[in-house]
Amino acid sequence: MADLQGKRVLIFVGDDYEDLELWYPRLRLVEAGVSVTITGEKPGQVYRGKHGYPCPAETALADMDAGQFDGVVIPGGWMPDKLRRDLRVLGLVRQFDLARKMIASICHGPWIDISAGVVKGIQYTSTPGIKDDLTNAGATWIDAPVVIAGHHVTSRRPADLPDFARGMLQVLGRT
Repeated sequence: MADLQGKRVLIFVGDDYEDLELWYPRLRLVEAGVSVTITGEKPGQVYRGKHGYPCPAETALADMDAGQFDGVVIPGGWMPDKLRRDLRVLGLVRQFDLARKMIASICHGPWIDISAGVVKGIQYTSTPGIKDDLTNAGATWIDAPVVIAGHHVTSRRPADLPDFARGMLQVLGRT
């Protein structure tokens, strides 16, 4: 495994995040030497995953700047449907995209990418439930455990997490 010491990644959190899709990537990134920051609406607020697992936000979304990070992870669950209405979240994702920094989204996470306007012309996967949303936004949807398209890394569901993590590490290793 590549040593990614010095790399920094931001992970979004909010109520009803998919527990495994936040914690598995966080732990794999930390294991590879990446510094991970969990950000939500309010620092110190504890958010509950779909299955009840708590996750405290370390920082406030309003204080985040993509220039301080090498990538962002967007877990699924119902959280993305709520966060995609936050202009600060969309602005951050656009910053990551413009800088060609990793945008890693899993399951319903691409809802945020769609609302940020960064999927057109890009190959994506997701839960099949948002396939139409992605294709209507101009992405090419592929049914695969992981799709790496430049700086975008996407996966379908928790069962794909090992492939998703390998994809993130691969993209971070080349930046």
